[in-house]
Amino acid sequence: MIVLLCMIIGVMAVTMGWLYYSRRKLHQNINEITDKIAEIIQYETDEKVLIPTDQNKIQLLLIQVNRLLFYKQMVIADYAKTKDSQKKMISNMSHDLKTPLTVILGYAEKLNQEKPMTKEEQTRVIMRLNDKVNSLVALINQFFDLVKIESEDYEIPLSKISLNEICRQIVLEFYDLLSTKGLRVELEIPEKSFYIFGNEHALQRIFSNLISNSIRYGSDGGVFGLTLREEGEFVAVDVWDRGKGIAEVNQDRVFERLYTLDDARNPQFQGSGLGLSISKRLIEGMKGTIRLSSSPFEKTTFTCMFKQMKY
Repeated sequence: MIVLLCMIIGVMAVTMGWLYYSRRKLHQNINEITDKIAEIIQYETDEKVLIPTDQNKIQLLLIQVNRLLFYKQMVIADYAKTKDSQKKMISNMSHDLKTPLTVILGYAEKLNQEKPMTKEEQTRVIMRLNDKVNSLVALINQFFDLVKIESEDYEIPLSKISLNEICRQIVLEFYDLLSTKGLRVELEIPEKSFYIFGNEHALQRIFSNLISNSIRYGSDGGVFGLTLREEGEFVAVDVWDRGKGIAEVNQDRVFERLYTLDDARNPQFQGSGLGLSISKRLIEGMKGTIRLSSSPFEKTTFTCMFKQMKY
């Protein structure tokens, strides 16, 4: 009886000792976790909370704490990237708006000068002034359009669209300009109809941007092409030219808003850096993708991919 009593007392003592040790270890782990989190927050480091422990609950807690810290780091990185992008956007907007405004002011001053102008000179200045004002209005509208497209509540109404008809219409609209530029036009639009779930206005704007971009930067290649083709479950539209192309270092950035190539700042070019960015977002709004491949003076191609609708 005494032996049994001693055994019970011994077991209880061991149990109490183990519980005391576990509680003490738990408190120690919690204090270490708390101190480490406070240190990470105070010094804004990207460390993880690494505490050696054999307690399952503490291990699970550490996993969730580190997931939360990782998410916080991602949010901070996204915020910094967005802030930098906004600064660049404001800087580029200031440049792009200042240039036509300066030209407009120059024409206005010329019309107000005391020295008399002939009727022909006055007409010519007014026409140039009108062109610059229209270009400025178009640029401002593009800024507003991009903001609207990037808003979370922006939705594109979709319906069944024939890509064949859209491609024919848009090339027909640009045909005179292409001819004026001396470009040979090569079209490959098959008789077989390809349908997608899209938006006619958005598609026309996308292809208008791409064709305008090709005319602006690819005219020195002497040829413009548009190819409509099937690619597995998808249908692709290639808008291409054989101009000077886009250097590989710039190819990943051409779809960024307000990103322009160096020569886009040349008065000969009227690029705002918004057209491709708007096109990309409109394509994504129709669940499609766009990619670029470019070999200078060989072939530069913008490829738009859409999921094909079956009959």
